[in-house]
Amino acid sequence: MLRGHDGKQEGSGNMEEKVYKVMSGAGAANIALGVITLVVGIVTGILLIVAGGKLIAGKSKILF
Repeated sequence: MLRGHDGKQEGSGNMEEKVYKVMSGAGAANIALGVITLVVGIVTGILLIVAGGKLIAGKSKILF
């Protein structure tokens, strides 16, 4: 293997750059998925609260 003046392998900077790009892409994807999951969770919770409120409001109309 060829080594440069600083003792590093030649071409290792290119590999580090690839790793950096992959890690930054993975981080961005994780943040995006986290935001989407948060929004879906909040919307689902609101819909469940509204549906439960409607059921409680309409229970007086039920006759057995």
